[in-house]
Amino acid sequence: MIIGTRGSALALAQADIVARALQEIGTETEVRTIKTHGDVVTDRPLHELSNVGGVGAFVREIDEHSLAGDIDIAVHSMKDIPTIRPEQLTTAAILKRDPPYDVLITGAGDGGGDGNGMSIDDLPAGAVIGTSSLRRAAQLHRFRSDFDIIDLRGNINTRMRKLREGVYDGIILAEAGLVRLGWDIGFERLKIDHFTPSANQGTIAVVTLKNSGAGDVVRALDHSQTRIETEIERIVISVLGGGCDVPIGAFAEIVGGDRVRVRAEVLSLDGSRYERVDETIPVEGYAEHAERVGVELQAKGGGALVKEACRY
Repeated sequence: MIIGTRGSALALAQADIVARALQEIGTETEVRTIKTHGDVVTDRPLHELSNVGGVGAFVREIDEHSLAGDIDIAVHSMKDIPTIRPEQLTTAAILKRDPPYDVLITGAGDGGGDGNGMSIDDLPAGAVIGTSSLRRAAQLHRFRSDFDIIDLRGNINTRMRKLREGVYDGIILAEAGLVRLGWDIGFERLKIDHFTPSANQGTIAVVTLKNSGAGDVVRALDHSQTRIETEIERIVISVLGGGCDVPIGAFAEIVGGDRVRVRAEVLSLDGSRYERVDETIPVEGYAEHAERVGVELQAKGGGALVKEACRY
């Protein structure tokens, strides 16, 4: 089967994870790299790339190849996949989740970028922090209003190079990316209560055409617990809607086997205002309960914050 993926080091590592998993069940694969709009345009923040705020900037072209039959399966970071999808496509498998956390890498405080630097509490006032995420920027502003938050584009290697060169005092990345690349560097794991991750962060999704032979094969890789958790997160953020990039985080975690703790929040762009929910819902009937949590967050003021962010 032909696997379609972006050509970044991280995307190729994710495709290799899927390829090896398929090989273990007797299916040989070939990887085909596809350039996406988000890869080509790197001089602007992601939320400026299209009329839908950059959402799906790394996905649309790969979807087109799937629909045309040029590839059999597509491998994505699930957090990059929009909640509204082409009718002919399905997420046939969601792999077991890697660590969902954001991490801070600061280097040695001298631009070294070796990951052995200061904690987020110890960084000096005015420290320059790089991130490409509106969510992370808003959460950083909320946690330390004295930080200078600067946009950070490029693949993970480019981001680390800019840190080593001293362009930033620290950068925020997803821990899952470091795990998948096998990088053994120091970092500070940021607490979910302060830095609720993007919905589906840490998960790899495998997309196929509906009712296809490829989908039948790929379904063997699906991790049921991760699917439930990620579906809950997507339901919560889909209720809030907006059609644009918004500082919003959602994280669901099955606890005790039959319950799910759901944490979600929406922030203003500058992080000065936010609304949050933190509830435990039953696994049984989780979709209905997740929608209720989303409606609750919307009614508390999250909906107003989404509308505000979409005006910019």
